[in-house]
Amino acid sequence: MKLNEIKDNEGARKGRMRIGRGIGSGKGKTGGRGQKGQKSRSGVSINGFAGGQMPLHMRLPKRGFNNPFGTDYAIVNLGMIQKFIDAKKLDTKGTIDHAALKAAGLARGGKDGVRLLAKGELKSKISLSVAGASKGAVEAVEKVGGKVEIAEKKAPAPKKETKKKD
Repeated sequence: MKLNEIKDNEGARKGRMRIGRGIGSGKGKTGGRGQKGQKSRSGVSINGFAGGQMPLHMRLPKRGFNNPFGTDYAIVNLGMIQKFIDAKKLDTKGTIDHAALKAAGLARGGKDGVRLLAKGELKSKISLSVAGASKGAVEAVEKVGGKVEIAEKKAPAPKKETKKKD
């Protein structure tokens, strides 16, 4: 075999079909779009259209809202931390913070930090630095001789005063 003789197997690559190029091509006249009508035209967008009737997504009631000032914590349970320590994915020597939990694959998202919850059992002595923790989680960590450091929350930006027109 020579490098200049290498080629694909027969039928490995299929050529592009050129539609709308005459009846002899097999995809002429209507170009594979059937007969006339809205779906045979370009720029068709009829998903969810119910023939002038009120669409289902507009008939259903709206519920809830997205709080622009809400906090987004990555929730981590003590049991999962212990599981990752046992699997040697987390190091107990240093302080375990958001970056360490994220690197281990435990904390997903959480732009405002990590919140620690007491689900599961902790056996290892660890030092944690988190944005928030439940009372039970703090007690469980301190019971095995560890410590939890809770970071200060950032104060919201002060509102600008607007002058009232008389």
